[in-house]
Amino acid sequence: MTETLDSNPPAPAPRRPLLTRPLLLRFVSILGASTSFYLLLSVVPGYATAGGGGGGSAGLATGSLMLATVVGELATPSLVDRYGYRAVLAAGLGLLGAPALALALSQNLWWIAAVCLLRGLGFAFTVVAGGALTASLIPAERRGEGLALVGIVSGVPSLVALPLGVWLAGYAGHTMVFTVGAVVALAAILSVPGLPDRIRSSGRAVGIVEGLRAADLRRPAMVFAVTAVAAGIVVTFLPLAVPASDTGLVALALFVQPATATLARWLAGRLGDRHGPAGLVLPGLLLSAAGTLLMVVTSSPIAVIAGVGVFGIGFGAAQNATLTLMYARVPTAGYGTVSALWNFAYDAGMGAGAVAFGWLAAGTGYPWAFALTGTAMLTAVIPAWRDRLPAARSQAPERTPLPAGTDSAARADPAPARPGDHT
Repeated sequence: MTETLDSNPPAPAPRRPLLTRPLLLRFVSILGASTSFYLLLSVVPGYATAGGGGGGSAGLATGSLMLATVVGELATPSLVDRYGYRAVLAAGLGLLGAPALALALSQNLWWIAAVCLLRGLGFAFTVVAGGALTASLIPAERRGEGLALVGIVSGVPSLVALPLGVWLAGYAGHTMVFTVGAVVALAAILSVPGLPDRIRSSGRAVGIVEGLRAADLRRPAMVFAVTAVAAGIVVTFLPLAVPASDTGLVALALFVQPATATLARWLAGRLGDRHGPAGLVLPGLLLSAAGTLLMVVTSSPIAVIAGVGVFGIGFGAAQNATLTLMYARVPTAGYGTVSALWNFAYDAGMGAGAVAFGWLAAGTGYPWAFALTGTAMLTAVIPAWRDRLPAARSQAPERTPLPAGTDSAARADPAPARPGDHT
């Protein structure tokens, strides 16, 4: 009896490595930008207030930073198209670093606001150009896991640099904080020449306006913006809503929230790679809303910790699922637009949430403000529900990034779609 030689099924193709040299170099610029940003984030408002401007000075400093960030995020894709990733990323790190040194020259409010505008633009360049480049360096079949790892790398500075900046300002003075913030950003520029300047892109480019009009990009961005609204509220107002005697509770809560978000982002990435990220968008939204509603009982330590923990899990899941889903729905030529829209949703949501919640809490008190916010978040259930299944059209074929120094005009034939790719 003759046996068929091809009776065994073919072995599955091995997964491509995640930690490549370009991605590790990208981690350097991520750490430099995030550390510089968060190190000064809580220090500059206090520096402005100490100059005699009053509480409005702090608001103007932070407002200038976030305004420039949001505007810069929308402009970055066109700059990348014209000048390439390396130039825009290096410019972003330079604008984060060099102006920080200028803060020590004067405590004049308008000088500080001008510096914050420059640093906001720099941060926008790094997160949008860097985000699109990072996505191109991650294998498509491991995109969720890779973006979760990137989230951890960028999240560590927020855990460490925020309290470190405040401590360092009190111990060694503001000039020391500004100097350290400048040095870490400028030093990270040394990693940029080793990164790809262009990526081999499939499909046609997707503009910002077109991206906003596309429902399959607009829906996840809107859902994430809603969760970001609550994130801005937690960071800004939870210390004010909790009784002043519970300073230890506030510190614990502000640690639990980013810690659970980071863990959830990692787990969501792994689940999304196996089952698709679309199914995680709705659970992420519902958990975020539930955590916000739990924070109504601000007098109960258990309710506060449970609330920030549940919210952190939902927020982390929504972070990973929405970003992974948006990247999967465009060809590589649209990565810059996805990065811009997602980061715009993040920063605009946090800023708008903080401002609106302040007005609301002034009239209703904090418990009712948390209750109304959590309830309002449920209005995003419909777009989240519509994104519960993968989109109908298939993912665009992937391209590999051009190596450093390759002519930007080079092109390559599209690679065939892989079985592990999601829509």
